[in-house]
Amino acid sequence: MSILTLTVNPCIDKSSSIENVVPERKLRCEKPKYEPGGGGVNVSRAIHKLGGTSTAVYLAGGPVGRMLDMLLEHENITYERQTIEGLTRQNLIVYERATQQQYRFGMPGPHVREEEWKQCLKQISQINSTPKYVVASGSLPPGVPENFYGKVAQLAKDMNAGLILDTTGAPLRLAVEEGVYMIKPNLRELKALAAKELDEESHQVALARQIIQKGQSETVVVSLGAAGALLVWRDGCERLRAPTVPIRSKVGAGDSMVAGMVLALDRGESLLSAVRFGVAAGAAAVMTGGTELCRRDDTERLYAGMTSD
Repeated sequence: MSILTLTVNPCIDKSSSIENVVPERKLRCEKPKYEPGGGGVNVSRAIHKLGGTSTAVYLAGGPVGRMLDMLLEHENITYERQTIEGLTRQNLIVYERATQQQYRFGMPGPHVREEEWKQCLKQISQINSTPKYVVASGSLPPGVPENFYGKVAQLAKDMNAGLILDTTGAPLRLAVEEGVYMIKPNLRELKALAAKELDEESHQVALARQIIQKGQSETVVVSLGAAGALLVWRDGCERLRAPTVPIRSKVGAGDSMVAGMVLALDRGESLLSAVRFGVAAGAAAVMTGGTELCRRDDTERLYAGMTSD
C-alpha cells in the first residue's frame, strides 16, 4: 500500500432531481442515487477511477455506516473501518431541472467519543504496510478535537509518510504547526491562515513561501477553481491554468484534484506534473453530473492537452 486516505466524518450522499423546488408542498423527487462521501473516501474513489489503488480508513457507525461499507465494496475500494457508536451522516443533493441549479444540504456528523478517535489514531499507527502518502481530508465531527489532524501529522512523521492535508479553519491551522508535506487550501482558506486579505497573486505567493519557510508545509497548492491552481514550493512557484470545460457539477472537484496529485506523485511524477494532473482531474470532475467524480479518460485527455500547450 502506497496511499492511505483518512476520513473522520464520512457520509453517504443521497442525490435526486425535481422539476421545481417549492416551499410548503410535498415534492416528489426522482429515484435517489446513493454514493459514498466524505473527503478521504472520495479521494480513494477518485484514485480508483484513475487506475490507482489506496486504502480508505474511516470512522463509521450504525446501519448507514454498514451501507457505506457495502457501497465501497461495490466500487472495489479497499477500506479499514473504525466502528463508532454514533450514526454515520447522510447528505442530500437535489438538482432543480427548471433552473439547472443544484442544492446541497450537508448534515452534521455524529458525536465521536474520545476512545473512538484515539483508537483511529492507533489503527493508523499499526497499519500493516506503511504508506508512502497519507491523505487527511474533510471536516471533523463533534467530539473530535481541533488538533486531531496535528496528531495525524505527528503520526505521518513517525511513519516517514508524506501528509497531504485538505481541510479548513482551526484543524488546518493547528495541523500545519506540526508540519506537513502538502496543503491544498482555496483562497478563502488561505486568507484565514493569514488573517488578512490576499487580493493579489504576489501576496498569495508571499504567504505560501512564509508557510514553507516556517516548516509548516513543504508544498502549498492553492486551489483557484475554474482558474486552476497556484503551486508554491521551496525553490519556485507556478500558476497552472485549468482547461476550459463544460460545467455540470462542481461537487467532488477538489477531492478529484487531490486524488490526481497524490496518485501522480506515487507514480514518481515530478511535483509540477503531479499538480498539473490534479488540475486535470479536478476539471474532469466538473464535467460530470451530480456527485460523480472524475473519469479517467477525461482526465488523461485534459492532462495531455495541458502538457502540449
